[in-house]
Amino acid sequence: MPDAAALLSAFDAQARPAEWTVLDPGAEVHPDGPVFRVSWPRRRGFVGGPPDLGVTGRELDALIARQRDFFAARDQGFEWKTWGHDTPADLPARLVAAGLESEGRETVLIGLAAEMTAEVEVDGVVVREVADEDDVRRLAATATEVFGRGHEWLVDRLLEAKDDPNVVAVVAEADGRVVSSSRIEVVPGTEFAGLWGGGTLAEWRGKGIYRALVAYRARLAVARGIKYLQVDASEDSRPILERLGFVAVTTTTGYAWSP
Repeated sequence: MPDAAALLSAFDAQARPAEWTVLDPGAEVHPDGPVFRVSWPRRRGFVGGPPDLGVTGRELDALIARQRDFFAARDQGFEWKTWGHDTPADLPARLVAAGLESEGRETVLIGLAAEMTAEVEVDGVVVREVADEDDVRRLAATATEVFGRGHEWLVDRLLEAKDDPNVVAVVAEADGRVVSSSRIEVVPGTEFAGLWGGGTLAEWRGKGIYRALVAYRARLAVARGIKYLQVDASEDSRPILERLGFVAVTTTTGYAWSP
C-alpha cells in the first residue's frame, strides 16, 4: 500500500499548483498575495493557493474580499478550493462569513495507475471513448440525470478540448444508451492524471461499471506515462476506490460565490 504522506506530498508539489499554472485556452491567472485567481470569459472563476497561505485574521478577510469583488465586477461566480490539511484552519469559516457557500466535502484519493489496469467486463455494457459531439451531449445528459444539476458546462469543456490529447471522455453504453460517463485529465508536466465524473444511472449501479471505467482510464494513463491517479471522491465512490487500492490523503471542499 503506498504511503499516504508521500502521496500527499507529491500531490501538493505537482498536481495542486497545476490548477493555476497549467491553463486551458482563454484562461487568465492573476496572483494576489499567496493565492492565484483564474478567470475565463464564459465560466466561473477559480481561486486557490498553497497549503499554508501565510496570512491570518483581517489580512485574510481582506484577501477573500478582493477575490469576491473582482468577480462581482465581472458579474461572474467563482469557486475557492480548500483542502483539509490547509492552514490557517479557520479559512473555511472566513470564506462563509464573506458570503461563500460550501459545495460539500469530498475525499482526495490517490492510486498508482499501473495497479488499476485490470480489465473489468460487465455483461451488456461497452466501455469506450467518446467519438463525436453527439456522444458528448449524451454523456452530459447522463451526468445531469445522475447528479441532478445541469452539465452544459461539460459540453463546452469537452468540445473545447476535442483536440487535446490530455483530456479523454469515456462512457459506458448499454443498448445504445449512455449509462455512465467519465473523463480523465492528464496534468501536463506532472506524474498525475485526474479521474472525473463516473456517475452511473441508478438502475445500473452495483454491476461493476464504475470499476470498469477506472480500469479503462488507468490504462490510458499508463500509456501516457502517468504514475498517479487522483480522484475527488464522494462517500459513494470512496469505498470502491479504496478496495481498488486508492489511498485517502486529505479532503477537499469548494466554496462558491455567485453574483
